[in-house]
Amino acid sequence: MSKNIKPFRSEVSIHILIWIVLLALPSVFFSNSGWSWRDLFINPWYHLQLLVLAGLFYTNYLKLVDQWLFKGYKIKFWVVNVLLVGFIVVLKFDVLMPFLFPERAMEIIPKEAPPMEFVKLIDFLINIVPVVFAIGILSSREVAQVRLLEKEAMNTKLQSDLNYLKYQLQPHFFFNSLNNIYSLVDLDPDKAKESIHSLSKLMRYLLKSSEREFVSLKGEIDFLEKYIELMEIRLQENVKVQVTFPPDIPDIKLPPLLFISIVENAFKHGVSAKAESYIFFDLKIDYGHVFFEARNSNFAKNQQDLSGSGIGIENLRKRLFLLYGDHFTYFNGVENDQYVARLMLKIDLEQ
Repeated sequence: MSKNIKPFRSEVSIHILIWIVLLALPSVFFSNSGWSWRDLFINPWYHLQLLVLAGLFYTNYLKLVDQWLFKGYKIKFWVVNVLLVGFIVVLKFDVLMPFLFPERAMEIIPKEAPPMEFVKLIDFLINIVPVVFAIGILSSREVAQVRLLEKEAMNTKLQSDLNYLKYQLQPHFFFNSLNNIYSLVDLDPDKAKESIHSLSKLMRYLLKSSEREFVSLKGEIDFLEKYIELMEIRLQENVKVQVTFPPDIPDIKLPPLLFISIVENAFKHGVSAKAESYIFFDLKIDYGHVFFEARNSNFAKNQQDLSGSGIGIENLRKRLFLLYGDHFTYFNGVENDQYVARLMLKIDLEQ
């Protein structure tokens, strides 16, 4: 209902504005006559001029601009309008004025008026104004419609790209998790069973969240905590994992699954079977931003390691660009012998 009301109000506003202009235009012809507005409104010539202006505007607004000018018949459009306006000027001054107002013909023209040819030229230009107005209004509407269609097409493509990236994340996440569980099957079957049960819960959230445009930050943090717990099942005692998430999480909405690739990457780079290892996750909410950081010991992967192919991080970069444009910062790389990933997102605290 409201979608229909807005264009209707806009249309009404346009016509009100046009009629204000049309009512004022004829007064230009009488600007040096010394007449009052009352004299002007009771003058039949004023009403004739108003009728002509309205006719020219609506003829162009309802038909000629759309059917001729916008369809490439520009010369035809302007020739017809110039001839029509010229005909109207000649008809008014050379036929109608002497015929309809013979005894008042001279009173209609201001006493100190310039030569008649100049008066006709001024009247011609005044009559062209509603034609220009019709072109301007319809051109603005045409541009607005084109921009709307472009925006809709862009939004459709954006949503399609985002859906593709979200659905691409699911098999990638599942593949990496199964790799981790596979290593437990022979070593600790009970832990493997527990891991499969935990993975089923994670996949349930993954499937549900991928269908939504936005999810709660609390839900995302719960998902990350469960995933970290799943990863910790197979870790040895030489790996230290530290998580610092806020205890009180405000009701913030954000696109789903923006942090999981960073967490996966930390476990991929930060764990060694022999050396002391550590992984640290930190999430903060401050000044209208969410800050997420992962730091871990950095171990180069060997060629037999199939735990990841870089899809997750590349996927994340593309999604961040599509979702946030320039309103995010992301870094990942080696700093002081640590592998570091930092993500900052701008959020709406009043949503």
